[in-house]
Amino acid sequence: MGSLSQTNKMARGDQAPNWHGKAYAELLGPTAEQVWPLFADFFALNKWYPTPICLPVGGISGQPGCVRYCVGFKTHLHQDDENHVNWTKQKLLSINPDKMTFTYNIIDSNFGFDNYVATVNVLPKDDGCAIEWLYEVDPANGWTLEDLESFTGKVWRVVANRMEDALKEEVKSS
Repeated sequence: MGSLSQTNKMARGDQAPNWHGKAYAELLGPTAEQVWPLFADFFALNKWYPTPICLPVGGISGQPGCVRYCVGFKTHLHQDDENHVNWTKQKLLSINPDKMTFTYNIIDSNFGFDNYVATVNVLPKDDGCAIEWLYEVDPANGWTLEDLESFTGKVWRVVANRMEDALKEEVKSS
């Protein structure tokens, strides 16, 4: 899934290279055109991602520069601590509805992700579509690249399942 890239940080003389990774999930049935609008609403992440709260902080949802605050998801670091709450502030850097892609970064968090940038692509397939999540982040304390790959793989499977279920329910209701 992910692989270490020595280029950026080593070229600057830093100790640890950036981590690069990819998560991929297929949706059977829903088309890319049906799934894309679910992602285009940048402030509605909590409908799909396993985080109970996603609030607008600034800007207009789906417009570059808008910022969301996501809180309440669990990672391996504090899985058993009921009192610990993870949070991030994420900024939409770019969006291209025609290509069904957007890029965002984490501008602040309480779990150590620095210089995190991700691009999400919704890809058409013959039997539905796929979600591809490409990310780059500096190594984080308490995390290994394998931890991150496992976390992102599980998260994007949840996202895909929730979107699939919602779109199937929408068809039933029509």
